Amino acid sequence: MTYVIHGATGAQGAPVVSALAAAGKAVTALTRNADAVVPHAQVVSADCSSAEELARVYRGADGVFVHLPIASEEDRLAYAHNIVAAVEEARPARVVFSASGAPAGAGSAGYQVLGDGPVSVLADGLAGSGVSYAVIEPQLFFENLLLPTVLEAVRAEGVLRYPLRVDFAVSWASHLDIADAAAALFQRPDISGVVSVGQYPAITGPDLADAFGDRLGRQVAYEAISPDAFRASIAPLFGDGPAAGVAESYRVTDTLPDRSIVPERSAQKLLDLTPRTTSQWLADVGL
Repeated sequence: MTYVIHGATGAQGAPVVSALAAAGKAVTALTRNADAVVPHAQVVSADCSSAEELARVYRGADGVFVHLPIASEEDRLAYAHNIVAAVEEARPARVVFSASGAPAGAGSAGYQVLGDGPVSVLADGLAGSGVSYAVIEPQLFFENLLLPTVLEAVRAEGVLRYPLRVDFAVSWASHLDIADAAAALFQRPDISGVVSVGQYPAITGPDLADAFGDRLGRQVAYEAISPDAFRASIAPLFGDGPAAGVAESYRVTDTLPDRSIVPERSAQKLLDLTPRTTSQWLADVGL
């Protein structure tokens, strides 16, 4: 019996591998590269484009950690359907799904289906599969602030540029917090539906800049930029299509009053986990 981790060499999956391995769990690292080396894990090659391949890996697993990769919405939708089909076929003991910043708000079934996008398709499919599941709902990841175009401006100019209004409050979370929550949720099959992960109360861009300044020993100012400016800065890293999708998500975000977690469904309340503050996260990543 083992825990299968999607994207085990990536930003979200790798910390989950580390957290489970540290707890003495057997881990299967799911990657598209059969030659990948993942410490403390067995590497298995499988692709989200094949429900059959996924079912083969899921079968007999104690748990599966899944998140959707950055790709076109068409591909992500296909991946979501394939993951659900594989779960229904293989029947792993438990599935923990990170919505990766997409909204999956708590509703009568533990979450609320928001449209027919990939995250909603996957969350709805898990809820209807009869397999024990939970959906981790982060708001925004601290690791976004490590993007070269963001971090270079902090270091070179003392300016933190990000596509959020100056007064916009967010319950930021780290990939390390997601790993902590995933490891805990695998041991808590009594908890299903959405678990919100992020600091509370939520903080603003200037709060982030102050934490960076304290860590770096210099003044750092916050500057709100447009989603299109952010899109242009990340397109060389992710491609035009994914960058456009990211920019659109920030345009939608700009219509909201904030992106704060729901305390009643938080990791703090449900799992007794306290997510990292900005200063703690900066220290943990060694910035």
